[in-house]
Amino acid sequence: MSSFVWMRVLESSAERYDRGIRWLSGGRIERVYRAVAEAAQGPDGGGTPGPRVLDIGCGTGGVSLACAALGADVIGIDRNAGMLERARAKAAAHGAGRVAWLELGAAEIEDRFGPASFDAVVACLSFSEMAPEEQAYVLEVSRTRLVPGGRLVVADEVMPRKVWRRCLHAVRRWPVALLTYLLTQATTRPVEGLPARVRAAGFVDVDADRMWGDAFCIVRARAPAVGEPSDDRVDDRAARSGPGGRA
Repeated sequence: MSSFVWMRVLESSAERYDRGIRWLSGGRIERVYRAVAEAAQGPDGGGTPGPRVLDIGCGTGGVSLACAALGADVIGIDRNAGMLERARAKAAAHGAGRVAWLELGAAEIEDRFGPASFDAVVACLSFSEMAPEEQAYVLEVSRTRLVPGGRLVVADEVMPRKVWRRCLHAVRRWPVALLTYLLTQATTRPVEGLPARVRAAGFVDVDADRMWGDAFCIVRARAPAVGEPSDDRVDDRAARSGPGGRA
């Protein structure tokens, strides 16, 4: 898998972003979008998502449109106006009328939406663009904006767990990260300990699937019900099948 650090270059042109992300993911990103949308429905994978889903850092709308296709009313937020225009065009072309697109940063969620506003919060390839402190803040705000029992789904690039995989990942990623920074003055970082960060924010039933050489992760969790204590258990398993195929 090519490093998603190239996203920073692709984001300078919304028209080429979708094509570039398909290339970076080896053509598997659409399956990730569907997996995130299905996870937002709940553990049984059936039924209908809650009436409101918040997509943080929606980009050109891949996850938002996948959620809308399953019956959700989605609010997709992103700071990049060009990406949102691309998302609106895609939604219009597919007749997806259940998505509202807002030019809004993750740090503004707390000001824009009240507590218990959403039944699910999703984020795909957004946390790797945030500093650890921002990740912790967004997770905390997401929990408070979910209804009790609401679902969180985060999919992103992560650090492999084994030392040899980490070394190989760093060797492959470092030159790309440097070039990206020289071109854009920005970069992305694999998210360290994503399942543990989700747990630390107070979520329960934290479950994680690893894929793509252990360098990509889909984390699913639930906001605790009223009076329910936090759960220290985290199931962080290497996925043998799923959106990305065999790890």
